[in-house]
Amino acid sequence: MPRFKIRNRLTPILIQALLRSSQLLTGDKLRKHGLSAQTKVIGMGGVSVPVRIIRPQGEAQGVVLDIHGGGWIIGNAQMNDDLNIAMVKGCQVAVVSIDYRLAATTPIEGLMEDCLSAARWLLNDGCAEFANLPVILVGESAGGHLAAATILALKQWPELLQRVSGALLYYGVYDLTGTPSVRAAPSDTLLLHGPSMVEALRMLTPGLSDQQRRLPPLSPLHGDFSDFPPALMFVGELGPLRDDTLYLAERWTQAAPVDVQVLPESPYGFIHFPTAFANSVLTYSHKWIKARIKTAAG
Repeated sequence: MPRFKIRNRLTPILIQALLRSSQLLTGDKLRKHGLSAQTKVIGMGGVSVPVRIIRPQGEAQGVVLDIHGGGWIIGNAQMNDDLNIAMVKGCQVAVVSIDYRLAATTPIEGLMEDCLSAARWLLNDGCAEFANLPVILVGESAGGHLAAATILALKQWPELLQRVSGALLYYGVYDLTGTPSVRAAPSDTLLLHGPSMVEALRMLTPGLSDQQRRLPPLSPLHGDFSDFPPALMFVGELGPLRDDTLYLAERWTQAAPVDVQVLPESPYGFIHFPTAFANSVLTYSHKWIKARIKTAAG
């Protein structure tokens, strides 16, 4: 299997164009499940961001704030429709997926601002539709980084942070200087080429020293985890981001319960593979989401 490297800015732009073209052919996917998606522009603090909202049939028991992956440089809210449809149906939740700006054209701080703005909108009383519903943040890869950074930034508004009932993070990047498992990833690491990620992270944060890259919330691993919600974290044993998850879980668990799962024989990106094992991971995640919602509802 290939180990992907990021070498330039043109390739991500081309991939993004191909992604959007392919999505033009998948409009019936939601209708087949009796669902629909609403796109709207929301935000707070002077930052507006598009979101894609999928609501369940019947009353929502909670809300998932979904932050897609794609290495900060590709992807959009629609790319997670398969995962989000399963969450909507399996957990009876509404999903608000953030269409944040991408780092091919925007500094990473802008992506973080978009996610924080969307979170503040969802958690604020001004969002009447979802008022008083438990909120779960879900992020994958770069989305895991942005989810953890968003929770750190929410510490400025303790009353909003208290409304976050949990965080579900899949193989995120939590130290933008590269953890040991990234820097020393062996040749059988899948599906990302670990050592080249260090240079890619430098490309993502031009003009910054490693010391500056380690500062939170840019590198969530080094933040203050007090008052954080419970978390569920997954990482593949064969992926280069193992240490990111293990180190984050070690620090996070000092403030809140963390269920961390290191999955044997699993590469980076495993939840997108059509395998029974991936399905079992998603089923476990759905049970955890429902348990968090039930606990938050009292």
